[in-house]
Amino acid sequence: MNTHTSCLLPLLLFLFAPFTAFSQSQGDWETYLERMAALDDVDEESLEQAYELLSELAQNPKDINLATREDLERLPFLTSQQVEDICAYLYHYAPLKSLGELAMVESLDAESRQLLGQFFFVGGESAKSLFPSLANILKYGKNKLMLTAKVPFYKRKGDHEGYVGYPYRHDVRYTFSYGDYVKAGLVGAQDAGEPFLANKNSLGYDHYAYFLLLRQLGSVKTLALGQYRLNFGMGLVMNTDFLLGKQATLQTLGRNRQTLRANSSRSAADYLQGAAATVGLAESLDLTLFLSYRPIDATLTSDSTAIATIVTAGYHRTETELERKNNSSQMAAGGNLSFRRNGWHLGASALYTRLDKPLQPNTATLYRRYNAQGNNFWNVSADYGYTSRRITFSGETATGDSRALATLNSLGLMLNEQLSLLAVQRFYSYKYYALYGRSFSDGGHVQNESGLYVGLNWHPTRQLQLAAYTDYAYSPWARYGISRESHSWDHLLSMVFQGKTFTVDARYRLRRRQHDNDDKTALVTTNEHRARLALGYNSPTLSLRTQGDVAICGDSRGWMVSQRAQVSIGTKAKLHALLSYFHTDDFSSRLYVYERGMTYSFSFPAFFGHGLHYALLADLALSAHVGLTARLATTNYFDRTAIGTGLQQIDHSSMTDLEMQLKWNF
Repeated sequence: MNTHTSCLLPLLLFLFAPFTAFSQSQGDWETYLERMAALDDVDEESLEQAYELLSELAQNPKDINLATREDLERLPFLTSQQVEDICAYLYHYAPLKSLGELAMVESLDAESRQLLGQFFFVGGESAKSLFPSLANILKYGKNKLMLTAKVPFYKRKGDHEGYVGYPYRHDVRYTFSYGDYVKAGLVGAQDAGEPFLANKNSLGYDHYAYFLLLRQLGSVKTLALGQYRLNFGMGLVMNTDFLLGKQATLQTLGRNRQTLRANSSRSAADYLQGAAATVGLAESLDLTLFLSYRPIDATLTSDSTAIATIVTAGYHRTETELERKNNSSQMAAGGNLSFRRNGWHLGASALYTRLDKPLQPNTATLYRRYNAQGNNFWNVSADYGYTSRRITFSGETATGDSRALATLNSLGLMLNEQLSLLAVQRFYSYKYYALYGRSFSDGGHVQNESGLYVGLNWHPTRQLQLAAYTDYAYSPWARYGISRESHSWDHLLSMVFQGKTFTVDARYRLRRRQHDNDDKTALVTTNEHRARLALGYNSPTLSLRTQGDVAICGDSRGWMVSQRAQVSIGTKAKLHALLSYFHTDDFSSRLYVYERGMTYSFSFPAFFGHGLHYALLADLALSAHVGLTARLATTNYFDRTAIGTGLQQIDHSSMTDLEMQLKWNF
């Protein structure tokens, strides 16, 4: 018996021992987000943004009797009908005495009620409070300071030659809040390899986020100063907020999220900077206006007079990356007028954007032929919708200086309390572009795609949920890696059975995609199969989850088994452990697993090759106001002597990181 086999046998026994007895409850919001992230059409930035928002809302729950429509619409798991029904129930029956009364809301399923319980409590009030005085804000406001650092126990190639900064990642986050009325904060973030208090970062951190957010200030529903994020309509013109992908679209029956919220992310991508406000002009009429000016990173043309590519990665580790930092600027202004009454919704959006240097992409490359060009850009759109007890319809149609059209329309039908259907149609002209556009798609862009998505949600019993969708997309023009018109087809089947203390979660996904052959003379179709089976157990002191994943992508194969455990030790400590064994042929068959991370940090790493990953996280309450979180994680590879490529290469077969976070509430 070889060494790897002898090590693998006890590992497999550990992984599969709980399989027959345990399964994890799906009642918490982290598990919900994990299910949405299980599909790789959700980008890491969106997951981080969604995780940060839900973390913040869960840590600052609100009295359900004081909840507004805007409060409910911030939650990404509710459908339009559920939002309408909760508002109507509160209007007629508030104050609620218990969250259990929400069982009377016909459209709310058991999981949605459980999730709501993590963001709302019952305080017994029904009258809306007035905006607090400055004296009360300063006297009763809450402060939170968080310090986070990540220390690698290895050296990258760039740490010796190439990176101009230290190999440590660290950030500081300060937040001041008074209920749901006032929120202000400052975030400083530093990636590994970036200079600190040096070079272009003479003020300390590489990236700063700062914000002031006021809510329910008379007729001003929301006022944001500093950095913020916006979403209008279905996102065809303006969406700098997160997007959770196809399964979340099915869960919410295609609901659009009209949002204005503070940007408190450590990411330097997509945010707006300046001022924005949503004002209630009348009972059913809201106006949102914004003005933004911010520096951006860009790759410039050889003469430095034009922008070849806008860079959003946010890394400034090398001299070349530092040269791109803030070498251009972007101004944006616009607004949205929204009318709601009796289930109907009508809106109009307008956006103007100006770059300080003309955008000149390399249009000789076929797939870039119709990318945005020039200094000045504008977009306008109309969004619309209707929500009734059984029907949810929403859509947006947009155009701009491209003189091309983009339209997205969704229709949801609740046939009964157990069965709902969703259809989503989109047409994005290959000539259409919107610098801030981000919406439902298969290719990741609001451009060069037409498609039809049909999905089904079925609750045959209270414990069992079945879901399925199929999505066909057609691109009439070239795309990256595809030199001619092409199409793709995406199918999903999923099942969740939720018992009192256990859950079974199973899913299967088939994607058919086209790409150029080696000679670029024809297209070839690749079938990608992915399947998952997860079982677990949840109690007040112990949670276990055992998971198996399989991927078949063309000729590439991969599989992974994982065991996750959480133990609560009194009220002062929690321990989280993860052990994963993976074996894939290459990157094409990579597999993902959710890993518990620091507060406001969502970790869903991908693994490929042959190896073992294990992590231990301890969450400790040192006092009533001070907490400490520490995480130690290691990945051992059995099939290589070096990890990564280029400046990220590690000349070793394993890598270990220590991450620590100190939290102080005062």
